[in-house]
Amino acid sequence: MDLKIAVLPGDGIGPEISAQGVAVMRAVCEKFGHNVSFQDALCGATAIEQVGDPFPEETFQICQESDAVLFSAVGDPKFDNDPTAKVRPEQGLLAMRKKLGLFANIRPVQTFACLVHKSPLKPELVEGADFICIRELTGGMYFGEKYEDSDKAYDTNMYTRNEVERILKVGFEYARKRRHHLTVVDKANVLASSRLWRRVAQEMEPDFPDVRVDYMYVDNAAMRMIQEPTFFDVMVTENTFGDILTDEGSVISGSMGLLPSASTGTGTPVFEPIHGSWPQAKGKNIANPLAQILSVAMLFEYFDLKAEGKLVRDAVDASLEANVRTPEIQIAGGAAYGTKEVGKWIVDYIRKK
Repeated sequence: MDLKIAVLPGDGIGPEISAQGVAVMRAVCEKFGHNVSFQDALCGATAIEQVGDPFPEETFQICQESDAVLFSAVGDPKFDNDPTAKVRPEQGLLAMRKKLGLFANIRPVQTFACLVHKSPLKPELVEGADFICIRELTGGMYFGEKYEDSDKAYDTNMYTRNEVERILKVGFEYARKRRHHLTVVDKANVLASSRLWRRVAQEMEPDFPDVRVDYMYVDNAAMRMIQEPTFFDVMVTENTFGDILTDEGSVISGSMGLLPSASTGTGTPVFEPIHGSWPQAKGKNIANPLAQILSVAMLFEYFDLKAEGKLVRDAVDASLEANVRTPEIQIAGGAAYGTKEVGKWIVDYIRKK
């Protein structure tokens, strides 16, 4: 198979983890006889500094012409600490999603048996937790009409039936592939937009008779994720709720550096770790590359290259079992491994298999 991959390293630790993801993908493609090419492109604060745009037109064209995008992270403190900044790195991420038509964000939440002790939750709560958060990505408050002056501001949380139907369809289909349980998260007791979500979901239920559907207010869902994360199989929700809940879900595993994601829709799919740019760790070789590497597994699986994806996942599992881990998840007294060393160990594992 021929694969053309756009690589967007971005900011902070992005370039460091991106290099490991690319190295792993090269190793797998070599083993399975695939032809893969990579083209780097600017995004985020790096792009603002160089060309004044967090998602330049050239980057958009590179993404459009690729089979998939391997993205890392955007964000920089100098923009976070300046509320007057008109252009921000995160605007590049929103622009990428909108321009590429990426309306579905898929975030798996899973635990690793050897890392259960790293979770902030009790082991008996998180053992066996394995669910997917599906977040609508191009509608709602993040993209609705906005207004702001010194005395008043608002963000419009608007959804159309078509937007709701297409993301709910993704949720139903994922549930069918898993344990046939879908949880629709909304705030229908307060928000008109949520009532549309619930009404459309109820209308769609008969089309998926093999899927058990329940409805949960977002505040209850946030609580239930902590009290009983094993309850969930597939969760689907709107943009703002999904942004918050998926970050909450990410800590269940014990580290944000462990979880990948995919953004799919009508254009080129994007695969990325769920964590941010962690600028404080930039250049220190301490960032965990596993979420980026597992994003490569999701990329392979998207193209139905299941054996390739499994090899990546097996390599990650083997590295954890061998205590080849970056500092935030290393056991007491364990050997010191950095970003590069973990990546190299996984590449070597793949080549030996």
